[in-house]
Amino acid sequence: MRIDSVEQLRAHYPPAQGRALSKQLDHLDPHCVAFIGLSPFVVLATGAATGQLDASPRGGAPGFVQVLDRHTLLLPDAKGNNRLDSFSNIAESGRAGLLFLIPGVDETLRVNGEASLSDDAALLAHFAGERNPPRLVMRLRVAEAYLHCAKALMRSRLWDGAAQVERSVLPTMGQMIQEQTGGTGPVETQEQMAARYAPDL
Repeated sequence: MRIDSVEQLRAHYPPAQGRALSKQLDHLDPHCVAFIGLSPFVVLATGAATGQLDASPRGGAPGFVQVLDRHTLLLPDAKGNNRLDSFSNIAESGRAGLLFLIPGVDETLRVNGEASLSDDAALLAHFAGERNPPRLVMRLRVAEAYLHCAKALMRSRLWDGAAQVERSVLPTMGQMIQEQTGGTGPVETQEQMAARYAPDL
């Protein structure tokens, strides 16, 4: 049977209790701030007004997402392919969610809230020292912030070196894209791709 309502869904699970509920904050406490300061990788989740969804990886030096105050985060843009999927969604819906990861740490941090884009010089100045300063900054007004338990990363053994695979188990990015798009001509190697990306990192 297809589950089409929250009532049907809840019939399959006991209610959440205790700290699963009480851990949710409406601000960034010192633990959240410390977690964000150590995180070099975040997944940015957004949705368009039409309902189209997107989840995009974002990376930088630890703390590349900056805490402006206990209610506000700043995420700089980065050089990419200019599809602007995430930022287009934010421009339409004004909402975003962030999932922060720290290499070697199995817990994650989830932050959701109202999102907006800005080219304000005062906000861009927070990232003036970057090799590639951003054109825009996403400002997230925190509505929810909470730590997520370690089970998913423990199950996946994400940080376990013994669980990692060799890159060679898949074709190169260039080969996969060429086959997906019906392209012709020389296939870019992984080394060529890395060299092409280098100026934008």
